Amino acid sequence: MLHTLIIKIRAQVNKLLDIPFPTLISGEGSIKQSPTQLIQLKAHKPFIVTDAVLVKLGIVKMLTDALTEARIDYYIFDQVTPDPTTEIVNNGLTHYRDNHCDSFIALGGGSVMDCAKGIAASITKNKDIKQLKGLFRIRASLPPFIAIPTTAGTGSEATLVAVITESIKKQKFTIIDPVLVPDIAIVDPLLMVGLPPKITAETGIDALTHAIESYSGLHSTELTKAYSCDAVYRIFNYLPLAYTNGKDLDARREMSIASFNAGVAFTRTSIGYVHAIAHQLGGYYHIPHGLANAVLLPHIMEFSFNHSIYSYADLAISAGLATTTDTKLSAAKKLVNGVKMLNEQLNIQTGFKELKAEDITILAKRAIKEAYCEYPVPRQMTVSQCEEILSKLLV
Repeated sequence: MLHTLIIKIRAQVNKLLDIPFPTLISGEGSIKQSPTQLIQLKAHKPFIVTDAVLVKLGIVKMLTDALTEARIDYYIFDQVTPDPTTEIVNNGLTHYRDNHCDSFIALGGGSVMDCAKGIAASITKNKDIKQLKGLFRIRASLPPFIAIPTTAGTGSEATLVAVITESIKKQKFTIIDPVLVPDIAIVDPLLMVGLPPKITAETGIDALTHAIESYSGLHSTELTKAYSCDAVYRIFNYLPLAYTNGKDLDARREMSIASFNAGVAFTRTSIGYVHAIAHQLGGYYHIPHGLANAVLLPHIMEFSFNHSIYSYADLAISAGLATTTDTKLSAAKKLVNGVKMLNEQLNIQTGFKELKAEDITILAKRAIKEAYCEYPVPRQMTVSQCEEILSKLLV
């Protein structure tokens, strides 16, 4: 009862929230517009948050060459790892201050975006990142912030959330505030051409999860539904192409926009049990977030099916899996089957060798606690139901 009441209240609060849209700059080679955007933001020395792999691949050089040509100084912080920890955020905070930076460029995937947002939030409030967990703890403008995604999945370039890991607790926490939406999102499909098929698949299903959980959640609106439907269409039609041929620029372009649109949708509606459970798997075992979402998505869709028939039917039609002549029930079933078939086509695994039977109860309790009074899920889940789903993932 309390969960239902809180979710209804938050639905009304959401209507009062002014969540900004980042200025979107997209297209091949758009990373070269970074200097112009910095100048317009009146920034002089950006703090480039990235990871060592992107430095090695030469992706960061594409950015720094453009900055050097424009005579813009910068500092590179490339210590981000998957599931960035509070320690990494605090270390980045020290580097930002010591090098007298005045702005941020987050160049990378979701972990890089989360870390950069965490550092920016800490700088703004002059507080340890752990003191900012939860809702609306910042409420002050961040330094100028440009987000440049190198994967098509997290949609973090459009969202108001950062996810940080506490190593000691092996648990993730979120920071949620509209000020975390980047000022500029530069979505350049050329940066994604070199992504391996496995990462392409997992991040693509991450975006699909965002779109489906947003649309089927109780906080969806006509605006967010439109963004979700667009994302679902692009993902079903272009993710297999990007997976099969990573150099297909049309497919990469469409997937980059799908990821952005799904991000726009879920940052206004929140997420669901796929994410609640995936966060625990990531915090406990460092299972990549996109992979965790991809494996969990069909199971949660089946769990929520009877409460999501109309939503699933709409999305099936958007994806091209069903038509208006199908019954709602038939169309909804086609969406669930379509997700399963897409996972198979992308060679997504069906379980986790890292998962241990003795950990399932604590993981389930943490997942249910995370979602309780927070996520506007179409059907509430108990700890025992969550344990049952996790048990199916044992290898």
